[in-house]
Amino acid sequence: MQDKRVLVTGGAGFIGSNLANHLAADNEVIALDDCYLGTPENLDDDVEFVEASVLEEDLPTDVDVVFHIAALSSYAMHEDDPARGARVNVEGFVNTVDQARRDGCETVVYATTSSIYGDRTEPSPEDMEVTVNTGYEASKLARERYAEYFHNHYGLSTAGMRFFSVYQGMEEGAEGHKGEYANLIAQFADDIANGRRPEVWGDGTQTRDFTHVDDIVRGLELAAEHELQGVYNLGTGEQYSLNHLVEALNEELGTDVEPVYEENPIPEDVYVHDTMADVTKMREATGWEPEIGFEEGLETVCSQYQ
Repeated sequence: MQDKRVLVTGGAGFIGSNLANHLAADNEVIALDDCYLGTPENLDDDVEFVEASVLEEDLPTDVDVVFHIAALSSYAMHEDDPARGARVNVEGFVNTVDQARRDGCETVVYATTSSIYGDRTEPSPEDMEVTVNTGYEASKLARERYAEYFHNHYGLSTAGMRFFSVYQGMEEGAEGHKGEYANLIAQFADDIANGRRPEVWGDGTQTRDFTHVDDIVRGLELAAEHELQGVYNLGTGEQYSLNHLVEALNEELGTDVEPVYEENPIPEDVYVHDTMADVTKMREATGWEPEIGFEEGLETVCSQYQ
């Protein structure tokens, strides 16, 4: 993508800042963030930063493309205050997209979630039946329905990207500010590298499709370039258990730190035990493929400590 004026909401956060910094090489980029979890320190100098909430009026939406990444992005954030979660994730989405529409923007790419697939040891295609068990999942599914409305009623291109367990690392990546909300790869690597025992909920057999943020950024950009419509998975199509993750991190770091197993604080009937993406739809639409595999990704994260 080149010579576009772009707005990235949640633009000082983990995924948003990586996207904003990448796009700023060839585009005029505005990163908007309320600094709840994001920090402008994540942004390069050539990105314009605006501190504001997606719930406000007069947002800088006179752009060619909106990447709506802003969200309360965890189960805990929503269960602590479901109404606030809905305001930020649903009302904030509608508010931003509607302002962009009125300013003439016709292309929106937004973050949704793979959590709505539930437990899957087989790849999850976008057209499978989904259910909602948490406020977080409900808010993201609501986004998808409002995006459908904006497309059907106003003709906007609205591409929802269902992310699978995105990581980068805490030491040199933009995940550092997220703390307890950082991806498990980032948290466990930081613990093990510093001699702390990583905390594993349950027995460690749960699996995740760990996807490097660089692959996510490429997918978001391609979605905008192709003006995609509908929902698309961004993942690797592979899954690894938390027990295997701890073993692999120890091997990469040359350490021997045992995890500590704790009772899972999330109720079993809503906890997503296993995830894995089917990326066929995204590959066929854009040619996108994940380029950073599990082993290479861990090597990159662990190199930050060596």
